[in-house]
Amino acid sequence: MSALTVLAAPPGEFGAPTPGELFDLPPIIPGVAWFTKPVLLAILSSIIVIGVCWAAFAKPKLVPRGIQNVTEYGYMFVRDQVARPFLGKDTDRWMGLLVSVFFLVLVWNLMGVIPFLQFPVASHIAFPFVLALSIYVLKIYLGVKHQGGIGYFKNMMFPPGLPKPIYLLLAPIEFLSNMIIAPFTHAVRLFANMFAGHMLLAFFSMVGFWFLFEKLTLPGSTIGVLGVVMTIILTGFEMFIQFLQAFLFAMLAAMYIGGSLHAEH
Repeated sequence: MSALTVLAAPPGEFGAPTPGELFDLPPIIPGVAWFTKPVLLAILSSIIVIGVCWAAFAKPKLVPRGIQNVTEYGYMFVRDQVARPFLGKDTDRWMGLLVSVFFLVLVWNLMGVIPFLQFPVASHIAFPFVLALSIYVLKIYLGVKHQGGIGYFKNMMFPPGLPKPIYLLLAPIEFLSNMIIAPFTHAVRLFANMFAGHMLLAFFSMVGFWFLFEKLTLPGSTIGVLGVVMTIILTGFEMFIQFLQAFLFAMLAAMYIGGSLHAEH
């Protein structure tokens, strides 16, 4: 169901879209409460990412063409712009995870501008939260494994070279920042951007639909055209934000992994 259909207001009444209208979606299969549109799109996104990577790299050619060529550009982007700045010599070891995270989040986000689907998966907090939690657990595991249980928290909370009284203030701030705020913001940054973008697109598409189709008048048609124009402009801008948020999410994952593998000195 498209956003225009969902947001069609009752006859004679125009109202802005609310989160309840946009994000509280009924089950696709009656009686199966968990199987909603976001879950279906999340499954579809995973199938798309797996299918594209399989088609590109199952039987790679020496001279890449078609989907392999396009996917390799994406791989090199993640390698050079996301992984290498934080992982250095460990880049190749973690490329599988980071490429998967980047493309999965990107497809999640792009679902918001695909006709008839029109719902960014990451605008439901559960999905970015679970993905960020997975990175968080991996971060703690790698930190303890490579730096030791005591060493990991010591390196995090007591960076060397500072006057000892400073640690009274710095240690709890570093602990709070790394253990609580960092995983929280990792998820919420992605969620909030997709949530807000979806609300804006839904609002302006509703304006265009209402004043050009539901209640067409000469004065109202100007507002309707403005709504359509703004929807087109915001769709292009939203696609940029969707790519940017996928990049930032994968970059933060690489930064957390790199910080756990090697203590900062």
